[in-house]
Amino acid sequence: MVQVEKSFVHNMFSIEGKVAIVTGATGALGSAVAVAYGFQGAKVVLTGRNKNKLAQLAQWMKDQGCECAYIAGDPANEEDVKKIVKFTADTYGEVNILAVCHGFNAPKSIVEQSVEEWKKIMDADCTSIYLLAKHVAEQMIAQGKGGKMVITSSARSKAGMAGYTGYCTAKGGVDLMVQSLACDLTAKYGINVNSINPTVFRSELTEWMFDPESEVYKNFLKRLPVGRLGEPRDFVGLATFLASPASDFLTGGNYDATGGYWAC
Repeated sequence: MVQVEKSFVHNMFSIEGKVAIVTGATGALGSAVAVAYGFQGAKVVLTGRNKNKLAQLAQWMKDQGCECAYIAGDPANEEDVKKIVKFTADTYGEVNILAVCHGFNAPKSIVEQSVEEWKKIMDADCTSIYLLAKHVAEQMIAQGKGGKMVITSSARSKAGMAGYTGYCTAKGGVDLMVQSLACDLTAKYGINVNSINPTVFRSELTEWMFDPESEVYKNFLKRLPVGRLGEPRDFVGLATFLASPASDFLTGGNYDATGGYWAC
């Protein structure tokens, strides 16, 4: 007999009723993930550093019928991270999904970049994920139900780039952190940890790159078999898959969301 249950297949992509923390929730990718999770019936806690933007997004999501709450905080500040996790558990009773969607870069040559700026990139893109994973893992372990961590890394984690010494180093660290976290957390506690590695997706910061007449756009397309740059909606399928039961056998993976950039 085939060992696949009909009920599992019908529900394997469902995150309905799950409680998700989404960091960087007011950014292009974070807001897309938060809204997508909300539309799928998850209870979403939005977090980021801008309280006013969080409040606006939360109200919009509630107007669309989503269940959500928000709390402002800096993911690179351990006390803020503790407050975010406690707020989520106090508000919805548990934490089932962590979706990390924040990030920072300040492209400069190493000879021009200050040590302070390097440290800021490391804290924003690497230390913050360590703190979130640590404190969310503690909460998930106490619950005894396992969980999913979906971490946004970057296509640049696997290759260097001029002016990106800080960013590439931090994202390379994220990918190795994800792999190590999987070794720590999956078999023993049932917590799956994976990263999504995107190339350029549309946002306020990258809008200029989407001009089809620009040389930047034309050069990018030479390395993109899919034939276009990414839209936020392209991100939410993988973010849902890695948060759902469909990915229960996957952990420690760094998943390509590059439109084929890594292939060329």
